[in-house]
Amino acid sequence: MRPEQTQLDRPTRMPWPPILLVGSIIGALVLAQLAPLAWPGINDLAARVIGLGFGVVGVFVMAWALWTLHTHKTNILPNKAADKLITVGPYSRFRNPIYLGDALIILGLAELTHNLWFVIFSAVFVALVTWLAILPEEQHLEHKFGDAYRDYVKRSRRWI
Repeated sequence: MRPEQTQLDRPTRMPWPPILLVGSIIGALVLAQLAPLAWPGINDLAARVIGLGFGVVGVFVMAWALWTLHTHKTNILPNKAADKLITVGPYSRFRNPIYLGDALIILGLAELTHNLWFVIFSAVFVALVTWLAILPEEQHLEHKFGDAYRDYVKRSRRWI
């Protein structure tokens, strides 16, 4: 990093979102073995479809978001500077569709495994990714794209 480069030149030094995603999955699997929690959900077809639907929608949203970034030939790494402000595809509605997809995938894993720790870690993931990644990304994007980003914020939602 250049000595004159500020934090606003890129969102963070660490790629927090994939670290938090993998950490959430590992944490839920380990805690299921060390301190299992009873699954409180109903085990009928409707509950399974809804629960697994979260995971399927999460995979779809994440894939769509990554494809959108790829087709616009912009950076996908969360700790690197943004090349372009993308406001189409899933980004037209959500500012963070990849992270939304991550959280939904974790919830889908909860239903798939009947591991309540995944539900807990989904909430932890949302809180930590907001604090460690989204808030710094928002500062970076506002610094880099100015009024265009502020207008985009008015038309879109951070999460859902």
